Amino acid sequence: MLRLTQRELALDLLDPTDPADAARQGWRYCWGGYVWQVTDAKLGPLLSGPEFPKPDPTAFNGQGLPESFRHRRRADNTPYTWAGDTGLAIGAGTLAPNPAAGGQGPDSTRLVEPGKWTVMPAADHFIFQTRQTAAGFSYELTRKIELRDRTLISSTQLTNVSDTPLALEWFPHPFWTLTQHRARVRLPAGTTVAENPGFAVAADGTLTFKRPFLTPTDNQFSLLTLPPGRPLALELDHPRLARVTFETSYIPSECPVWANANTISVEPYLALRLAPGETRHWHVQHGFWR
Repeated sequence: MLRLTQRELALDLLDPTDPADAARQGWRYCWGGYVWQVTDAKLGPLLSGPEFPKPDPTAFNGQGLPESFRHRRRADNTPYTWAGDTGLAIGAGTLAPNPAAGGQGPDSTRLVEPGKWTVMPAADHFIFQTRQTAAGFSYELTRKIELRDRTLISSTQLTNVSDTPLALEWFPHPFWTLTQHRARVRLPAGTTVAENPGFAVAADGTLTFKRPFLTPTDNQFSLLTLPPGRPLALELDHPRLARVTFETSYIPSECPVWANANTISVEPYLALRLAPGETRHWHVQHGFWR
């Protein structure tokens, strides 16, 4: 595992070149730039996960601040980066179906060849680079994880280096810690959520739980409707911090929220379509404030 330390915070990141970290990676999340934990020098670990504090969560669930390039459309499972039985998970590697899973659930896909990464450390950041080709697609990816005092900036640069247009969805999946088994997230005013048994959003944009979730399998997934035409900025309570903040550099194409007994996650999606030779840049920013 890699570590980035400044005066008050330390970041632990999975190392995409270290076989010891490979079991934690899987096919769902991008290997390079996977923040496993953020630790305050005085307050301890600040992030959670669906199985937290289990030390060895499944790779599909993970923990911390993973990010994902979807190889199938979230809404209807339409394939993006597949050709027959060969798929490409950007940031992870070459995929194949898992017939034993019957096409359902987290085991329906298997990673058959992980991508190869170059890791470049510096005093205040790590840079991760890879180039992968599969299923008729080819791309170059650079990820930068930077720590500025109490702010973590996760930046992505994706280039389509094939002759085929590249369409996919990307999203961050931050796993924030609950406060007394509940959460309060201050979203932009005007945010709404359809009626559901788990979440409510007030007129000022504050999201709360309607009830506590009791177990890791007791969970709720809902889609938020955000005010249109602007990037997302939110703030949420934390049991050991004054607040946590989160911002995107892009306008979300859609925005799920998910929670269980251990964590909550707001997941602002970015719909991408890159022509051959095109490059896109974006970032998300996390603040951990005492």
